[in-house]
Amino acid sequence: MNYDSKNMKFYEKGGVAYLTFLEFEKYGFVRHAFSTRIGGVSKKEFASMNLNFGRGDSDEDVTENFHRFCSAAGFDYTTLVASAQDHGTFIRRVGARNRGTGIWKPKDIQSVDGLITDEADVTLVTFYADCVPLFFLDPARRAIGLAHAGWRGTVAGIGAKMVKAMGREFGSSPRDLVAAVGPSIGPECFEVDTPVYEEFSKLTELNPQEFIVNNGGGKYHIDLWEANRRILMHAGIPQEQISVAGLCTRCNAQWLWSHRATGGKRGGLAAMMCLTEGRA
Repeated sequence: MNYDSKNMKFYEKGGVAYLTFLEFEKYGFVRHAFSTRIGGVSKKEFASMNLNFGRGDSDEDVTENFHRFCSAAGFDYTTLVASAQDHGTFIRRVGARNRGTGIWKPKDIQSVDGLITDEADVTLVTFYADCVPLFFLDPARRAIGLAHAGWRGTVAGIGAKMVKAMGREFGSSPRDLVAAVGPSIGPECFEVDTPVYEEFSKLTELNPQEFIVNNGGGKYHIDLWEANRRILMHAGIPQEQISVAGLCTRCNAQWLWSHRATGGKRGGLAAMMCLTEGRA
C-alpha cells in the first residue's frame, strides 16, 4: 500500500482502515473520517469495505460494513444521514428528524449532493469512487458540511454553493470556514475529451489554464483538486484554511475505490462527519 498524504492520517482499528484530516482533528467537537476498501465483509468485486447500496452487493453485507466502519471510526450508526447523489448541486440542511435516511430508512428526496447541519449527533454521509469529497467546518458557528464534487459538480461550483448555503442557514462567514479536498482521482489520471475541457475553460475567474494540461489529439488532463481549491478560495475561504489530501483514488485503487480503475465494477467509499457537541 502506498500512503503519502501530508494532510491526512491513516488509522486502522479492529481491522478497519480509514483516513482523517489533521486540520479537523484540532477541533474537539467534530468527528470525521473517509473510508478505504479495508476491513469489510463484502466479496468478489466489492471486497471488502463497500459502503454503497444498489451496486449489486448484498444489502446485508453493506449494512454490516456500515456497522464495522462506524464502530472503528467512532460514529453512531443510528445517527447516519445519507446524500442522494446525481452530480447536481442541491444542498440539503438536515437534522435529527432525518437520521437513518438513505441508510436504514428509504431516501425521501432525490438529487442531494451536499449536506449541512448545525445539530450534534447527526452524521452526514456522502459517497465516492473517484469524485471529489469536500469537507466544511465552521468552528465559530459549530456547523459542518459535506459535498460530492464530480467534474459536473466542480464546474457548477458546488464548493462555492456550500459556502453560501452555510452562510444563509447558519450565518457562517467564509473567513471562518475550514475546508478540505479529499481523496479522489488525481491530475495525472483524470483525462477528458474536448467537451469536458470546454466546460472547465469557461471558469475564467479561476485561470483554468493553470490546472488544465493539453495532451493533444483532443485529450486533456484536469486537476480537480486545484480547481476545487480555487473555487473555495474564490468563495472567500482563506488559502491557509484549505487542506488537500493529495491522494489519487485511481493510483491507489488497491485500497481506495476507483470507478476508472475498476471499469465500474466496484464498491464505494464514504465520507462521514458529525458534531459531537452543540453550539457553545
